Parts: sequence; structure tokens; C-alpha cells
Amino acid sequence: MVSWEGKTRGGITGYKIFVLTIRYLGLPFAYFLLRFVVLYFLFASRNAAASMRYYFRRILGQSHGRSWLSLCRNYYVFGQVILDKLAMLAGFDYRFTFDFEGEEHLRQMDRGGLLISAHVGNWEIAGSLLNRLNKRIHILLFDAEHQRMKGFLEETLTRRNVHFIVIRDDYSHLKEISRAFACGDIIAMHGDRFLQGNVTLPVTFMGFPARFPVGPVNIASRFSVPVSYVFAVKESRSHYHFYATPLQRIEFSRNLVRRQEILKAAVEAFAAQLEKVLKKYPLQWFNYYDFWEKDPVIQT
Repeated sequence: MVSWEGKTRGGITGYKIFVLTIRYLGLPFAYFLLRFVVLYFLFASRNAAASMRYYFRRILGQSHGRSWLSLCRNYYVFGQVILDKLAMLAGFDYRFTFDFEGEEHLRQMDRGGLLISAHVGNWEIAGSLLNRLNKRIHILLFDAEHQRMKGFLEETLTRRNVHFIVIRDDYSHLKEISRAFACGDIIAMHGDRFLQGNVTLPVTFMGFPARFPVGPVNIASRFSVPVSYVFAVKESRSHYHFYATPLQRIEFSRNLVRRQEILKAAVEAFAAQLEKVLKKYPLQWFNYYDFWEKDPVIQT
């Protein structure tokens, strides 16, 4: 099984070019240019294409031809999601509309909390909601991803109340997490990726075995903060739907067996919410590596 390497493919130059395109030529023209980028990645990113075709063929049971069509549409939607994000960062928030389902749950995080999302849809675009909550948000990033994007992110996020906490091998990030929760802030992170060596648990996801990291739910347990599973999906060219689940507390137990049971239940609850979203928006799964434990039945 090919594991994720801790960073997302794509260069800063490409992001900057599209920011300029959006600013001076408009988002529709950027969408048009995106068609050529999709064609490039269909041939230049074979591992990602193979992983996604496995998802469409094996997990969703699509035919050979339909899986190729779904792959093209998936790449195009992913590109749109990125462009939408850049458009919002460039100050074009007014071009988008939102439905916020579960906003009341996040307003209950008066003393801070944890948001766990996934690489589905465009959860970052829900920043407008977090601004409305008047809460400081900290986003957890893996070190390899942070170092490559640091300058660009800091430049484009100057007008947002966002801070980045880097996940480091020496666990020094735990002190930053502790300080953030002590201040009543919100921390957001993904719960569907892990690096080699991270603690994971097996889960039946979309009907097939997969592994999810324990780290996110363990943070909620260790720091005794409420957690909500959140997702923002694209429903039309300019409209997004944000989902937030009711708050839950993940008990911390000193009994190792009991603790394992609690964490497994929390991981399964997150996977169940993610599966519910994916079944409704199957084209918006953007985890471009071998996520499921593959079998040789269907070749990609």
C-alpha cells in the first residue's frame, strides 16, 4: 500500500498564476484554463489517477469507461475547489453563497474545541463562518506541507484570524495545542490522512477495509475538548453547503483496553460521517493515494 508522504502535490507558482488570473480576468476564465490543467494531470500524475480509478471502479463499482469519466470530473471539481479557495482569499467572498447546517453546534464551543474534517469538498472555504463566530482558529499542518506553503499561506491569509500549528516529530506542537485550547480557541485538522508510523485503526469504510489515524480523536480525548466533524461541499458553481455534527466529548480513560475501545468508537463515528458525505457527493473525494487496502480483483 502506497502511503501519503505528508505534502500535497502542486507548486506555489501555479497558485500565484491563478490568483492573478482570477483577479484580472475573472473566475470563469480561470475555470476555462483549468480544463487544460486537468488534461495535463491525467497523464502526469499516474499514481493519483490509479488510486482514484480504484475508488471509482472497486469502491463505487463503476464500469471501466465510466470510471475514466468520473476521474476527469473529479480532477475538474478539485481544480474548481482550489480556485474557489483562492478567489475567496483574494477578496471575492461575495461571489459565493453558503448553507450552514450545524452552525449552532460550533457556537457552543465557547471554551474552544476541535474540528475534524477530511479531504472531501472544500472545508477551508468555511472560513467565512469561522469569522462570523469571532473565534481564533488554528490549523494543524504536517511539517513538509507547511514548509512548502508557509510564505504563500501567510501572504494570502493576512486578513483572516488564522494561525498554523506544525505537527513535528518531537511533539513540540502539543504545547501550542494546549495553549490554544487554554485560550478558548478552535483547532481544525484532517482526520483521513496519516504518515508511516502513525497510530491507526482499521475501519470498514464505504464497505471496504481502510485505516484511519487515531491522533485527531486522541487530541480531543487528551485535552477534554468537544469535537465536531465538519465538511464543506460544492453544490453548484458558486454555492457551498457546510455540515457540522453535534458536539461530542471523547472520554479519556487510564485503562488501556477501555481507552482503545473509546478511540475506536470515535474513529468509526468520524468514518461514518465521512461516508455519509461521500455517498452524497462521490466526486468530491480528493485523497490521491492508495487509501483502501487493495486487492487484485480489479485492475486500475
